[in-house]
Amino acid sequence: MTERKFDPRHIHKLNDTKRLETLNPDYLWAFSGLKDPHVLVDVGAGTGFFAVAFAEKMNGGKIYACDTADEMIAWMQENITASYADQIIPVKSKEASIPLSDAIADLVSMINLHHELKAPEQILAEARRLLKPGAKIMIVDWKTEETPEGPPLKIRVAPGVIRGQLKKAGFVNIFESDGLPYHHILVGEKQAL
Repeated sequence: MTERKFDPRHIHKLNDTKRLETLNPDYLWAFSGLKDPHVLVDVGAGTGFFAVAFAEKMNGGKIYACDTADEMIAWMQENITASYADQIIPVKSKEASIPLSDAIADLVSMINLHHELKAPEQILAEARRLLKPGAKIMIVDWKTEETPEGPPLKIRVAPGVIRGQLKKAGFVNIFESDGLPYHHILVGEKQAL
């Protein structure tokens, strides 16, 4: 069986600035359609690479940078610069359980995580719990085609499958983009009450 989880021994790859070319945070931010968000939850945050990029686009607020790996939490605690110490909060989580309150987030993001999930329906339900009514989830993952880097094709998840999972989890107004060179993006909304 192919290992799905990112190996923390390769942590340096998560901070490679070349990722800004293939996973442009400006494009991700614009595609999410966020308007002055106050709380973001970055699930599978790794080293907080995108938490930092998104913090630079926010007018204050908080980003909960969640990860299951102790190594990633420790790295964030030691390396997120002092200028983000009050804005980016590392959170140790489990794959389908995040120790945060209900309905706090304007966005839950999952970048290069979906293909690692054993039970995606559980984390999607957890994301829905964390979101305010009308707030959004953004899933960014590898295209299901050969790319110069990335996980094996056999564990990548097609956008149609992710769309179906989002619908089943109760998300609406789902739209997608394949405008990034190696990744597809899906954004869905928690239906307002």
